[in-house]
Formats: sequence, structure tokens, C-alpha cells
Amino acid sequence: MHKIAILDYGSQLTHLLATEVRRLGVYSEILEPEVTASELKDYQGIILSGGPNSVYEQGAPQVDSAIFELGLPILGICYGHQLIVQEMGGKVESGHTKEYGKAKLHIDNAEGILSSFTQGEDTQVWMSHGDNVTKLPEGFKGLGSTSDCQYCVLGNDDRKIYSIQFHLEVVHTERGIEMLKNFLDVCQVNYDWSIENFLEEKLEAIRAQVGDKKVFLLVSGGVDSTVAFALLDRAIGHENVYGMFVDTGFMRYGEVDFVAESLRSIGVKNLRVYDGSAKYFEALKEVYDPEAKRKIIGDLFLDIQKEVSDELNLNPDEWLLGQGTIYPDTIESGGTKHADKIKTHHNRVPQIEELIAQGKIIEPIADLYKDEVRQLGELLDLPAHLVHRHPFPGPGLAVRTLCMEHPEPAEAINLNLPAGIQGHVLPVKSVGVQGDGRTYRHPLALSGNFPSFAEALDLSTTLTNRHFAINRVLWQFAPDQFVNAESVAHTYLTPERIEVLQKADKIFNDLIQKSGDHQKIWQAPVVLVPVQINDLPGESIVLRPISSREAMTADVYPLAQEIIQEFVTQIRAQNLPISGVFYDLTHKPPGTIEWE
Repeated sequence: MHKIAILDYGSQLTHLLATEVRRLGVYSEILEPEVTASELKDYQGIILSGGPNSVYEQGAPQVDSAIFELGLPILGICYGHQLIVQEMGGKVESGHTKEYGKAKLHIDNAEGILSSFTQGEDTQVWMSHGDNVTKLPEGFKGLGSTSDCQYCVLGNDDRKIYSIQFHLEVVHTERGIEMLKNFLDVCQVNYDWSIENFLEEKLEAIRAQVGDKKVFLLVSGGVDSTVAFALLDRAIGHENVYGMFVDTGFMRYGEVDFVAESLRSIGVKNLRVYDGSAKYFEALKEVYDPEAKRKIIGDLFLDIQKEVSDELNLNPDEWLLGQGTIYPDTIESGGTKHADKIKTHHNRVPQIEELIAQGKIIEPIADLYKDEVRQLGELLDLPAHLVHRHPFPGPGLAVRTLCMEHPEPAEAINLNLPAGIQGHVLPVKSVGVQGDGRTYRHPLALSGNFPSFAEALDLSTTLTNRHFAINRVLWQFAPDQFVNAESVAHTYLTPERIEVLQKADKIFNDLIQKSGDHQKIWQAPVVLVPVQINDLPGESIVLRPISSREAMTADVYPLAQEIIQEFVTQIRAQNLPISGVFYDLTHKPPGTIEWE
């Protein structure tokens, strides 16, 4: 089987790139960049990924220069583009103009990875860089350029080496997959990899890893753990899989009963539902830091698993711990050597990492993205209503309820907004991802005369690119006018706050189900933020519906304003202590899907 090697320089999109190669029917493997040329000789081609570093910095990750003598086709993306230029004798310098977001690529020469294009045409790409190539290596020529990047696409046809300054693997690069296919054609690969092949190979791999042991699987009722259970069941039989669902107290309204019924409907025979809500609220009392919350939640999952294992007299030498981990869980936790950690997933806390090193964890779908997990679920004959559920984070509403110990002052920004629109930086912070790195910055809330959604989204992109202090842009839909915003200090995870969010979340999800938008939306987080607007009683709600294919990039879903206003009407009718309602206008990047 032909395969492509992807050297990971830390981009948050490396695994998406690997997935797109597989979607085109070619097996791909992600390797650390320290791999030697001799270890790469059996591959059909090599891709150097993007990354958060600058190639000229001391200690920046490098490449074995001997790979350029293998005669294999090579493609560099972003950091990989600059690394190729530097290695081959060109020059890279810090740019005066930084580009983050959509740009127009002009095709200067329709060759190599641009061979299917027409010389002189323009196409949209997704740029993410602060450095620029200022001198070409010998034998290379420019194939494409943007208004701010002269050497955006380079090629050396004789040596089959190509490089680009943008991310071709994201949907925002409109013909990026076509470029990737052109590179694979240069590699002369066999297009023979599929999810069906993955299923057959994974069943054998599970049986080999499990041997004569059994699996204790932590299930949530979400797509990932449900498919993981079905896959384990197919591989080793339901008598060898024990499922445990932990009610953390952070589940959605009515979720506990739904999960139990759903899992039993697909044949889960051994299922234990454990009410751990009191333990979780106690363990998280007066905890404010998002990373600390995730670590406590992950560790407590394992403590409960051990408690139940002991209660059932399960010999640890005869059992493996199973998890429904997928690609984004690993990459966003900094799971590759040069990746910048975006957030720690509850299934990637240190205790879990130690058990993985000991060979005591089985994660049967850890190589897949969400869309591939759904495809696998369909192959395993799971019901559509389970396979196509909206993703829900393992820590549940705990990571959709922001906590604050002290007021978070927000600095003033000279915004230069269009007439009729006001802007105010909210005194709270959220996680984001910009330029392959993690950010933790304030959101900017806009209010006034709402333009079209298209204009609002364009404005959001412009503002996050222009102002370093923010990584999200919101629109304030309630109250109508903005007077002031104040932090609500000493807010942590309490049953009362979670109940408010559960009710608001149910109202919103019922509305998008009724409107028919639910199946068009990838995920619709509802976030409770400790910000009080205009001295009205209560905190604020942020609505975050997005569309996506693989969760590593996402677009804002433009919900009808009538639905948003109906949400405001209903929370007022139920007397929920909510002072403000906002709509998140931020794509990913620069904002992550979840706020924590």
C-alpha cells in the first residue's frame, strides 16, 4: 500500500491534513520531524506541515536535509514552505505585513501542484503567517502570489519539490484539495485507502491488543464513545466490554436518561450509570482556572472508574481501560512534539498519559476525525440519530460555564467601526487558536444596527486580524443598548449556575430543532459567562452555533435573527437570571469552538 509521510512541525491542522490525504484515498502517517531520510525511503511522498515557529529562530525544528536527495516528491506548507526555502539556500525574514484569513491567490504559472489551474486566474486561500520568503532558492520559481506575499507558491519541477504559504487543507482554501490531489498525482500513488479498509484492519488490531483481556469503557452517549463501544463489541463481543456512564452533574437537561436508553438500544448489555455529581461539584468548588477544571474532571473520571472496578472485583491485569478519544483530543492537547497546547482534554490528563505509556489504555478510534467516526458508525449499522448527534464535550457544561475569581479588566481599543455600530471589550477571556498557536484573550462585543450576517462576519475577521488583544467578536442581541459590562467575581461551578445553563441550552436546542437548523449545524454550544450587562440581574449567555466537517476549522452558522430574538423572549419569560445575550461571530480560527 502506498503511503504519504507528514512531518509534524506543530500545526493545529496537521491531523486535518492527514485526514484530507486519506479522504483522497491514500494512506497517510504523521511522523515527528526528527525522522531520518533513511526512514522515509519507503514512502511515495513527503509533506512538511505548518507550525508556530519561525525557521530562523534558535531552536526551531529542522529537517534531515538528506530527504531532499531521496528523489521523492516533497510539499511544504506554511512553516514547511519556509523551511524548504531556508534549507535549499533561499531566505526567510519577518514580514512587515502579517496575513491571517482569506486572501486571493493569483496563478502566475500553472505548473506542479497548480497544474490543473489556468495561468492568470485567482482563487481564494487561507493565509496564516508573519514571516515571508524574500529570496528564492536556486532552481525554484514562483507559481502563485497574493497582494501581500510575492512568493506564495513555489516549485521546482525537476526535483518535484513544491511549497505554499497558505493552508490548503482547510475549507476556506476553495481549491486546496485540488492542489493536494495534484501533489498526490506527482507522487504517482495508488488511491486504495478507505474507511472500509480501516474497519477491517482495526478489528484485527483491537483483537491483537486486547488478547484474552476485557475492556472497561468510559462512555458518554456521544458519537465517539458510542462508535468506540460498537467497534469493540464487533471485535471482541459484548460479553467482553463493560460500559460505565458517569453523570458528572454537568450533563444537558434530560441527558442521563437519554444516554442510558440509547446505549441499551444498540445492545450494550453491561452498563453502569454512576451518579458522581456530588463528588464533582465538591472537587470543583472554588476552582476557576479552565485547565485546572479539565484536569480535576479527568482525574475524577479515573478515580470513579477505579472505585467501580474495585467494587466489581475487576482484576487490573485482566482489563484494559477504553476511551472514545479522537484526533482533535490529541492535537489540541499538544499531543505531538511541536504542537502548541490549545486545551487539555479530559482524556489526556497526566494520569491517562501514564496509563497509555503502560499499555493499559485502548482507544480504537484515536486515528479518526469526527466525520470519519460518523462514517464508521454507519458501517457498524448504528442508528442515524446516534451517529449524527451534535458533539458534546466530555466535561460537559463544566467547560461551557466560565468561572472567575477576580475581575478581568479589559483594555480600551481604538476600533474605528462602521457608523451605527459600537464596540466594547468584555471583561472576560476565552481560548482561541491563531497562527498555529494558543491564545487566551478578551472577546469584543458589538452592538447597534445589525448589518447582514455576511457583513458582520467580514467585520469580525477584520477586527481579530487587526487587534492583538481580542480573539473573538460577538454581537449583543440583548439588551438593545449597551451601557456597561462588569465581571461577576467569585463565580465557580455550582448546581445553581449549571441549572441556569441547562435551561438556556434546552431552550436554544429546542428552537433550532423546531426551525430545522439542527441538522445543518455541526455543534451549538451555549456558554454562560460571568459578565453582567447594564447592571441588570444575572450573567450573560453566548450562543455559538457553527458548521464544520472535522472540528479543526469551523464557520459561524448564521441563524435567523427571529430565532435569536425568540430565545431572548423565552429566557425572559422563564425569569432566568440572564442580563445579556450574545452571538459569537468568530470562525475557527481564530476562536476555538468551545470557549474553554
